[in-house]
Amino acid sequence: QVQLVESGGGLVQAGGSLRLSCAASGRFFSIPSMAWYRQGPGKQRELVARMGSGGTTDYADSVKGRFTISRDNAKNTVDLQMNSLKPDDTGVYYCNAEASRERYYPSYPYWGQGTQVTVSS
Repeated sequence: QVQLVESGGGLVQAGGSLRLSCAASGRFFSIPSMAWYRQGPGKQRELVARMGSGGTTDYADSVKGRFTISRDNAKNTVDLQMNSLKPDDTGVYYCNAEASRERYYPSYPYWGQGTQVTVSS
């Protein structure tokens, strides 16, 4: 299995910046995709940003131009740089990894425990 540990959450004023980090560890063969999701109070979990192992990215419309996802395939980490933060960005941010345990095995989603991001107005 894969363990994911997030860090970097906290309290920030609107317009400020935060950088989230996630490190993957455990037994796995490859991680084709790593992503960040978030869940605000009373809201459903939503995709924030995703990056494939080849560098392709996908962003939620609400964060385009403000957030940047990056990953280090050698270190099995993924970061989320968040700029121009808004109160609507408040929520618990979860790291997600689609990981395969062995060669030719299908990948499965793994989740971190989440890190709180609070943006004050």
